[in-house]
Amino acid sequence: MSIASFAPAKVNLYLHVTGRRADGYHLLDSLAVFPNVGDLVEVEAATELALNLDGRFGATLQNEPDNLLLKAARTLAPGRGARLRLEKNLPVASGIGGGSADAAAALRALRELWALEGVDLPEIALKLGADVPVCLCSEPTRMQGIGEVLAPAPLLPSFGLMLVNPGVAVPTPAVFEARVGSFTTAPVLPAAWPNVTAMAADLRLYGNDLQAAAILIQPVIGDVLAALAALPGALLARMSGSGATCFALFKSAAQADAAAATLATRSGWWCWGGGLYQSPQTSL
Repeated sequence: MSIASFAPAKVNLYLHVTGRRADGYHLLDSLAVFPNVGDLVEVEAATELALNLDGRFGATLQNEPDNLLLKAARTLAPGRGARLRLEKNLPVASGIGGGSADAAAALRALRELWALEGVDLPEIALKLGADVPVCLCSEPTRMQGIGEVLAPAPLLPSFGLMLVNPGVAVPTPAVFEARVGSFTTAPVLPAAWPNVTAMAADLRLYGNDLQAAAILIQPVIGDVLAALAALPGALLARMSGSGATCFALFKSAAQADAAAATLATRSGWWCWGGGLYQSPQTSL
């Protein structure tokens, strides 16, 4: 039996650094959404634990000593065997939660494969990384704390999302180290936005506290943001997470898809446009 699990990208519509714990972990406040683009994880029964990598960006992970999917399997059920396949369609180390989404997808698929009952997936997910819990359901979510405090997002209007990655990696620790300035307060979000124009207007009042630091490390991020902001119909251009992937908001998925085609010819740039992923209702 083979079980497939989709691992959609995660985009931070805003990202505030609100504080820092005594152990050094930063406290964040963010609104995360999941576009309909991502990796694919497949699992099937086997006596030993093994991982095969393919997809556009699979070769980038070949030299990793211990992929996060294998860590997820060992954390979920130490000693159990399975054959995992990762179709890596998302850029690596790109600020859109690819590795975390892959780990979350592996947890979901392996729990089904191994028929594990009563397993607390969110607790296991947090052991693997701050972004893994929010990726379990892949639904619009407000994230706080170090990623473990999750709450429903405001009711979102229909909108389109375009993603661009310029083909450079930005190490998250380096971005936090380069960040300057005080901490930012968490905004008061409405219960709902009537349309994407109103949502974009509110989001412009917030920001990504890591964006300036990431641009210092990889100035091409500034070029991406400028290109996105100049697109007809773009309502907001911003970096996601710690970079280097940036996004633009549009009124529709069709608009975002058409806009992506205009930048796809840029050498080394990965571009995608469309709508949000519709997550199936799953029990964790």
